[in-house]
Amino acid sequence: MALTAIGSALTLTGACVPLRSHQGYIIDADLVNSVQPGVDNRNSVLKVLGKPSLASQFNQGDWYYIARDSRNFAYLNPKAASQFTLKVSFTDTGVVSSMTRTGVDRVATIKPYGKTTPTLGRKRSFFEELFGNIGAVGAAGAGRGGGDDSQP
Repeated sequence: MALTAIGSALTLTGACVPLRSHQGYIIDADLVNSVQPGVDNRNSVLKVLGKPSLASQFNQGDWYYIARDSRNFAYLNPKAASQFTLKVSFTDTGVVSSMTRTGVDRVATIKPYGKTTPTLGRKRSFFEELFGNIGAVGAAGAGRGGGDDSQP
């Protein structure tokens, strides 16, 4: 009996262990520091850093390398523990013009509005939704129910 209680307690406390995850680009500081503005171009950046996480459709196609470490407890939403974003900007000729590094301080927190979205039509209660269609099948003016309509 005591062994079962200890096993249950360990299982329940194991559910509260924080889950850690890594998403995105795996950073190698030496490779990132080897890219030089004015020297490297798109091909050399692609060979050194690899394919970007995101590529901008505007501004000469800036490239973004994003890495994020997050953690969460049980069923709660994940929180960003750290984030590294490297933005590589290019000139019109494809040469690196600048590199911008940002961290977790640039992560936006969004709090959605808590009310429901208004819709057209009537507001129906739970029971009206549940029992509202009883008697509607075969009701007057609803047409014939099922089967072949080609016979009189």
